[in-house]
Amino acid sequence: METNDGVAATGDAAADSPVPPAPESPAFAEVPEEVHGPLPVAELHLHIEGTLEPGLIFDLAERNGIQLPYADLDELRSRYEFTDLQSFLDLYYANMAVLRTKQDFADMTRAYLARAALAGVRHAEIMLDPQAHLSRGVALETCVNGVASVLAVSEEEFGISTLLIAAFLRDLTEDAALEVLEKLLAMNAPIAGIGLDSAEVGNPPAKFERLFARAKDAGLRRTAHAGEEGPPSYIIDALDLLDVERIDHGIRCMEDPDLVERLVQELTPLTVCPLSNVRLRAVDTLADHPLPAMLAAGLNVSVNSDDPAYFGGYVDDNFAQLKSVIGLSEFDCVRMAANSIRSSFASEERKSELLAELAASGH
Repeated sequence: METNDGVAATGDAAADSPVPPAPESPAFAEVPEEVHGPLPVAELHLHIEGTLEPGLIFDLAERNGIQLPYADLDELRSRYEFTDLQSFLDLYYANMAVLRTKQDFADMTRAYLARAALAGVRHAEIMLDPQAHLSRGVALETCVNGVASVLAVSEEEFGISTLLIAAFLRDLTEDAALEVLEKLLAMNAPIAGIGLDSAEVGNPPAKFERLFARAKDAGLRRTAHAGEEGPPSYIIDALDLLDVERIDHGIRCMEDPDLVERLVQELTPLTVCPLSNVRLRAVDTLADHPLPAMLAAGLNVSVNSDDPAYFGGYVDDNFAQLKSVIGLSEFDCVRMAANSIRSSFASEERKSELLAELAASGH
């Protein structure tokens, strides 16, 4: 049997040997000598709308009587060649038109969790863009409750604990974001935190100081996209002005040695999305990705899939490509899996359970 914290009980031996308490935030987990199957990881950078696979887009369009501007799946897939972040966002928002009902949002969420379970995801912190749906006339309750209805049973059905993060569109106004946040709080929406996403260039963190202060006052966790297309200064401002606990992407920190030193010292989590960076031309090829240098510098990085239906892979696909292309070692894979767990907003008890599972995965 196992105790609630994931430590196996072994009769008299367990009783005679006190179990030391797990440290709250150590830098890394011990690395097992051999790893079998997908590593248990936490996915911390995942947009649920970005899991909308082409087949499901057509299924939902048919269910809702929507005429898509694509003749078939092949034509839709042919549009998944992006020149930058904005070219992706144009298709991303257009495909959301098929999401109309609570059941649509639930089906999308359930499809992601089923695939994530196969990828080794054991905890997921899922971003939802409520403003993108409100602008289409979809009620806040519809999108939030549709996703949340599945997350409520995610651990029982898929073995994945989950948290919901309301992400705000940085190309819209702060007042618009504050209005939505107040509505979420008034309806007691089951959100654990807020995020900041969409078009980064020209929309600095300073634009959203009041939003993040309000979220902090409400007891919400805080994360923000920074340093993907935007400069390293956006990372600094997200930390200093928004008081975020995590940076989504953050790859351009490598251009600022002083910032790197700070991030290392503060163990600031960076949720890196390698395949996304390549598909959106933030880096030319996976071989050019700064992840190896980030690891060598001692940064607290994890691997995530971002918008996997659009960028060619889920978490396990990202790890597989990193191993194949840049020769990422098993040691670094396990280290980043541990980083993902410790950098999550999960309870300390849940983190201990997952770290124990990670340690046991090598036997």
